[in-house]
Amino acid sequence: MRLASRFISLCLLAVLPLFAIPADASEERQLVSAINNYRAQPSRCEGRAVGGLPPLALKQDVALPIGFAGDMRNTLKASGYRVVAVRSIRLVGAQDASEAFAMLQSRYCGALLDNQYADIGITHSGRDWRLVLAKPLLDGHLGDQQSAGRALLAQVNAARATPRMCGGQPYAAARPLSWNAALETAAQGHSRSMASGSYFSHQDPNGDVAKDRALAAGYNGRQVGENIASGQGSPDKAMQGWLASPGHCANLMNPMFTQVGAAYGTNPNSKAGVYWTMMFGAP
Repeated sequence: MRLASRFISLCLLAVLPLFAIPADASEERQLVSAINNYRAQPSRCEGRAVGGLPPLALKQDVALPIGFAGDMRNTLKASGYRVVAVRSIRLVGAQDASEAFAMLQSRYCGALLDNQYADIGITHSGRDWRLVLAKPLLDGHLGDQQSAGRALLAQVNAARATPRMCGGQPYAAARPLSWNAALETAAQGHSRSMASGSYFSHQDPNGDVAKDRALAAGYNGRQVGENIASGQGSPDKAMQGWLASPGHCANLMNPMFTQVGAAYGTNPNSKAGVYWTMMFGAP
């Protein structure tokens, strides 16, 4: 069994008109609509061309008080929102959403057109505004358990299809793995345990290790292996981390293994937010 490792100005543009918005919409919604209209159009900012970008989602749990001066990451985490990247912008003197957007476009076009951000929180009082741009840990690429399992199975078999080096050890191409429901159950149980207990280990609080979990789930194979990871917000990122680690890569390429099951568990208030387990078996 292999051990796991832990791991994440100005622009010269004329002001665009505000996107058409119903008169009864809030100032915050007017502003985010203007920003999203701006992001959707090909633009130039700070000397670079920027293509159409997806809209930002306005979220109340990303908003912070106008006078906030604390730790943004920990404050958002306490509210249940885990961030990979976050930026705050303070505006003073904008009477309404139109003036706020004009100030943002002239001073912060780089932030508005940054593709890493997916969510936005806006706080507004009088002429004072605070915007928080955030990239969540648990993004839309995580998928549900079934889709994540399919993605991981496809990725591990794609990796096994070609020879590769795991650290300094060469591995030949290996036959594809088949999905095993019992190994999936064991992997899901351990991922959820790590998430709920906010720990990262092959040994759970009861002292059980991978072989114990496999047996409890009904898997009676002669050999079991396990990869774990934490903090990766998508199956792709979890697999990339394993392939970059010699020990995890060796499990992925081990020709003895013929079956696999994998799952993730989440808890926004845990240390890493999301935890992954992939279990390998040889019947």
